[in-house]
Amino acid sequence: MRERVKYGIIGVGMMGREHLLNLAHLQSEGVSVVCIADPHLPSQQLALKLAQSFNWSVKVFSGHQELLDSGLCDVVIVSTPNMTHYQILMDIINHPKPHHVLVEKPLCTTVQDCKKVIDAARLRPEILVQVGLEYRYMPPVAKLIELVKGGAVGQVKMVAIREHRFPFLVKVNDWNRFNSNSGGTLVEKCCHFFDLMRLFVAANPVRVMASGAIDVNHKDEIYDGKVPDIIDNAFVIIEFDNGSRGMLDLCMFAEGSKNEQEISVVGDIGKGEAFVPESVVHLGTRTAGRAGVQTLKAEDKRIKYEGLHHGSSYLEHLNFLSDIRDQGARAPAVGLQDGLLSVAIGVAGQLSIEHGRFVTIEEVMND
Repeated sequence: MRERVKYGIIGVGMMGREHLLNLAHLQSEGVSVVCIADPHLPSQQLALKLAQSFNWSVKVFSGHQELLDSGLCDVVIVSTPNMTHYQILMDIINHPKPHHVLVEKPLCTTVQDCKKVIDAARLRPEILVQVGLEYRYMPPVAKLIELVKGGAVGQVKMVAIREHRFPFLVKVNDWNRFNSNSGGTLVEKCCHFFDLMRLFVAANPVRVMASGAIDVNHKDEIYDGKVPDIIDNAFVIIEFDNGSRGMLDLCMFAEGSKNEQEISVVGDIGKGEAFVPESVVHLGTRTAGRAGVQTLKAEDKRIKYEGLHHGSSYLEHLNFLSDIRDQGARAPAVGLQDGLLSVAIGVAGQLSIEHGRFVTIEEVMND
C-alpha cells in the first residue's frame, strides 16, 4: 500500500469545494482531505457536508494559520480570494513544518508579490509549489500541446486564443468585482491563456498591447457604494523574444458560443486548433491544404471526474500527487516562474489599457 497523502484546503468556496471533489475521486490513489480552513461559515458547512459524503473526518479551522499549526496535513490547496494568496503563501513557505502547495491561479495579484514568494520558496527547496494553471491539462489543449511540441506545425509563429463565455460568477463578499482584489480581469481570468501562449511559442514575453473596456457586465451593480471596475472584454497582443506573437480575444458576455475556448497555433508548415468543450483538435499542413485537415477527438481515459474544468483539475491533481511522491526527482509541472510570467503579462495588459500604449515586461518586472 502506498503511504496516504493528507491534504488540507485553505478556502472552501466554489473552487475549494471543486478541489475537494477532485481529491475525493483520487481516494484510490491514497489521498484524503483531513482539514479545511475558511472564515466564512456557510462555505465551511458546505465543504464539511461534502467531505462527510465521502466518509472523511475533517477538522475545521477558521484561519489558515491554525490549519498549518495543527500539523494534520502534508499538502495544502490554496483556493482563497486572489488578494489573500501572497500572505497565505508566505505563511505556508515560512512555517516550521513543510507543506507542499497547490495554489490557485493567479499566483498573486502583483508581480512584486510573486517575486517575493519565489524568493522565499528558494530558501525552502524541500517544499513543492505548483500554480493552478490547469488549462494545460484539458484533453484537447494537452493534445494540441503534444502535437506542437512534436513539430506537427513546424516553428510556431502565431498563437490566437479566443475565450467567449459568461460573466464572472458571484463569489463570497463579491471580492472578484474589483481590480484591487483580483488583479484585474487580464490577471484573474487570462493568466491561463498567457501561460498557454508561452508553452506553444517556447519563448518569453517582451511587450504587450491591449484594448479593453467595461461594456455590458456589472455596470448596474453597486457594492459599498462602489461600482465594479473589472473589464468584460479585451483584445491583447503579446510579442515574444523569438519573434512569435500571441493574441487573446476575450468576451465575457458571449454565452451564445458553441465553444468557450478556441485555440489556434500556426507554424511555418501547418496549423493546429483546439476547441473546448467540444474536445476536438484540427490539424492541417500548408501542403495538404484544407482538404487534408484532420479532425482528432481528444480524450484522456485517466479522468474519473470532469467537474467544472473538463477533467483538467483532476489531471492536475494526479500529476501533482506524482510529483509529491517523486520529490527530488523533478520540479512541479507548473512552477512559480510560470505563475510569475502569466501574471506579468496580465499586469502589462491592464497597464496598456489604462495608458493606451505598449507596455514592456521589463517595465512591470522592475516596477
